Amino acid sequence: MKIKTESTVISLDTLFELSELFKFFGDTTRIRIINILLQGECSVTDIADKLSMGQSAISHQLRILRTAALVKPRRDGKTIFYSLDDEHVALIFKAGLTHILHKKNGNA
Repeated sequence: MKIKTESTVISLDTLFELSELFKFFGDTTRIRIINILLQGECSVTDIADKLSMGQSAISHQLRILRTAALVKPRRDGKTIFYSLDDEHVALIFKAGLTHILHKKNGNA
């Protein structure tokens, strides 16, 4: 089955993948991590400190975000630093935030 948009036809498989992508944004901790990484790369320790959470909980969420190709690691000695995988992650986050703020400001 194919879905038609204004300019293209999108396969059901692609729409399923899109749905799966948005599921990764459906967790407050993961959203908070992405929000931190919008400012630049951070170590697990830095993220855990900023969120007042344990490193193991942050590592678990980062593993999920890595699986979804939303963040990428960079090793420096024993420390692993994380950053957003590419500019699309920031665009998705910012578009969602803009939508929420637009609605909150009574512009629905």
